[in-house]
Amino acid sequence: MLPATGDPLFDQSYYRATAMAAPQYETLSGDHHADLVVIGAGYTGLTAALRAAELGMKVIVLDEYFPGFGASGRNGGQLIPGWRWDARTIVKAFGKERGKAIFDLSLNARDRVMARVAHHHIACDLKPGHATMAWNPSHYRDLADEAECLARDMDYSDVDLLSPDAGRSLVNSALYHGGMVDKRGGHFHPLNYALGLAQAATDAGVKIFANTRVIGVTEQKDKVRAGVEGGNVFAQQAMLATDTKTGRVNQRLGGFAMPILNYNIATQPLGADRAKALIPSDMAIADTRFVLNYFRLSADNRLIFGGGEKYLPSMPASVDAFVRKHMLQVFPDLEDVKIDYRWGGAVGVSRNRLPHVGRTDGGKIWFAHGFSGHGALLTTLAGEIVAEAMAGDAGAFALMSSLPSKPFPGGTLLRWPLHVAGMLYYAMRDRL
Repeated sequence: MLPATGDPLFDQSYYRATAMAAPQYETLSGDHHADLVVIGAGYTGLTAALRAAELGMKVIVLDEYFPGFGASGRNGGQLIPGWRWDARTIVKAFGKERGKAIFDLSLNARDRVMARVAHHHIACDLKPGHATMAWNPSHYRDLADEAECLARDMDYSDVDLLSPDAGRSLVNSALYHGGMVDKRGGHFHPLNYALGLAQAATDAGVKIFANTRVIGVTEQKDKVRAGVEGGNVFAQQAMLATDTKTGRVNQRLGGFAMPILNYNIATQPLGADRAKALIPSDMAIADTRFVLNYFRLSADNRLIFGGGEKYLPSMPASVDAFVRKHMLQVFPDLEDVKIDYRWGGAVGVSRNRLPHVGRTDGGKIWFAHGFSGHGALLTTLAGEIVAEAMAGDAGAFALMSSLPSKPFPGGTLLRWPLHVAGMLYYAMRDRL
């Protein structure tokens, strides 16, 4: 088990309790030099560092805490191919040819994650399959239209539409009206994936410094400087992989995404039979509500459940009570079940729900954030293609960085009130 951090939204996590062994990392002091300095040791930063090292660069990673402490070690563990935009929206916005290229890039993200898990033998409880369940009959018709678009315009045949009756083979709940299975989706132990990436990066020669908060990153004439308390890293290039904390090191970039708080619980072990009765498919499940429920079974037959509407940045008085009511709406038979773990964290959400990826005008600082709930796959893609672009292969980076992005009106100051207004509106639509 990783050491306690003093953050209850990490320390009481199922993932921390079942994490693989991890080394103690040094804290940076003094001046250091590298080809690349990466700020942030989540999926984005670790994969950027690992890929850069594979391409021959000397890499230093700096993290305020340790690898996997942020969203990479706290998320729902759902591996969902695609983007937050569905295929129909992508085709409408970009046309069929470019839309298919953008969709295929998301499949490449999935393939890169699977390749990392296999190549580095990362023990992260990887399981196949993801299903999206319809909240109402209208949403089921939308799923049918989406499946048709995927087959017709994206040449993607790995989805199956299940009728309301057949949907019980996915999730044994009366709440849903059918669903769509993506056979190339899946789920995993997110913290162990992050820790596995950190070990792979270390093995490749990357130097990771923990408990090292970056004060600022500045471009100089022929290099970039990442300053920390008591030291500096001078490098040819820098990668900002700080997601919800990007505004701390670059205020302008911070305005392109905002942190949304998210909470999960894990039940006591249910036993194989009771667990299978809840989710016979053993897939990762999400529903079509705007403020969605998402859940899956752990390797030891617990139900891991996330859901709920939280409009303000303060955490709820009781995470158990906050999430449990949504779990019981889906699975009322779990009234007798004890909650063993509870945790939460911030998800970086962009204004249009597409990632914000690029480089600054000076050309030495690269960035990727705002994955908007699809970060379990897209972060690995972003980290690797940034490193590849630094080495001269910019094809995939050019496509991903061309996705439209706009800062939130008012920057970091007005993000929260605007978000609250929008979430209240969509929550009302969910209920209606």
